[in-house]
Amino acid sequence: MSKVKITEVALRDAHQSLIATRMTMDEMRPILKAMDEVGYYSLECWGGATFDACIRFLDEDPWDRLRIMRKECPNTKLQMLFRGQNMLGYRPYADDAVEYFVKKSVENGIDILRIFDALNDPRNLETAIKSAINEKAHVQACISYTLSPVHDNAYFANYAKTLENMGAHSICIKDMAGLLTPTSTAELVKTLKSSIKIPVDIHSHYTSGLASMSILKGIEAGADIVDTAISPLSLGTSHMPTESLVATLQGTEYDTGLDLKKLDIVRAHFAKLREKYLASGQLSPKMLGVDANTLLYQVPGGMLSNLLGQLKDAGKEDQLEDVLKEIPNVRKDSGYPPLVTPTSQIVGTQAVFNVIMGERYKIVTKEFKAMVQGQYGKTPAPIDPAFQKKICGDAEPITCRFADTLAPEMDKLREEAAKYVRQEEDVLTYAMFPQVAPKFFEKRNNKIVGVDGDHADVEKKTHIV
Repeated sequence: MSKVKITEVALRDAHQSLIATRMTMDEMRPILKAMDEVGYYSLECWGGATFDACIRFLDEDPWDRLRIMRKECPNTKLQMLFRGQNMLGYRPYADDAVEYFVKKSVENGIDILRIFDALNDPRNLETAIKSAINEKAHVQACISYTLSPVHDNAYFANYAKTLENMGAHSICIKDMAGLLTPTSTAELVKTLKSSIKIPVDIHSHYTSGLASMSILKGIEAGADIVDTAISPLSLGTSHMPTESLVATLQGTEYDTGLDLKKLDIVRAHFAKLREKYLASGQLSPKMLGVDANTLLYQVPGGMLSNLLGQLKDAGKEDQLEDVLKEIPNVRKDSGYPPLVTPTSQIVGTQAVFNVIMGERYKIVTKEFKAMVQGQYGKTPAPIDPAFQKKICGDAEPITCRFADTLAPEMDKLREEAAKYVRQEEDVLTYAMFPQVAPKFFEKRNNKIVGVDGDHADVEKKTHIV
């Protein structure tokens, strides 16, 4: 067994899970050189909700963020989370947009694209995987892990084999709700290792309190890479602590080779930020605890806070338990989708309507209709035709790859975004967030470039290697 590799998630998933992706570039930048010296396999630092948060809340250009990270971390692979045909937005995009986004992500500094589809429909990953291979990037294709009558180790192994055949260089078990147990992790890793020849990564959130135990059993079963978060940004809805795993494996055949003293420099930086977030209320102590409810309802941490917000707005906070009980029913009706962006929001919102209206499917959201019709891809289990008709009316079910029904859209997007564009990448920002991006561009374009020397230097360039 070779050394276990560590993917550090502090710069993306940890703060996305704990403080709604609000960490700023100014807060990250001072520690990047030290992180680059640790010897991590990769730094997960971009994609997911970082793009949305940068332009919606932080007034930061996400492309600048990536270029700064590339400049400060020349020795470590940079990794992003990518939603396949949905890119980083919330709808399926035409193939030409997906190809262009992958090209620009790699050009600006991404080495590894972790690509997933919420329904585990390989057709939704085809274009992203091909494009990443064309750009000579590493494709880490994901299994969106969930539990249901149709999801078992044979299902996951078959899906992993399909992804390997499509050209994936490694496979990630993406356990967004912390559902992996030590035993199920060991069994799944063994099954995958006997089915595929490429490395296996475990990504498991700490929400249910199981991740440390599950990851250790997964490593013993042959996992090659694991995702961890530096300790001040670990636990709760985040991940297991990096230093704890490094110490656990020291002196064993799985030794990561990482130095706890170097990690302590990183820890000290994020410890100060943690205190700041706690003091400001940005980090809620609730997010740091264990919520074993996730084992009953499979609701990831971020989804839970969304549900609470929706119920608060409707003055129905007392009905949370009823909504949590309704979620498995909505999942069953809609073909057992795994609960990860965007299906978690679609299923959760529909469950809220079912409960607060006092009648199931009296109001149906357009996103739920689209998912049941097949616009998001093929669901893991077939949907009952009678239910499909009830939800979609006369709209024909979609059985082909939905992206095949979409016309190329880059020319149209370039035309729409022309008045805002200061760099080629702006068209992609606009494509994904057409409501939010124009406001961000106006603010950014009105700023005087060149006040902060180093920052301005990075901002002026469209690509730093």
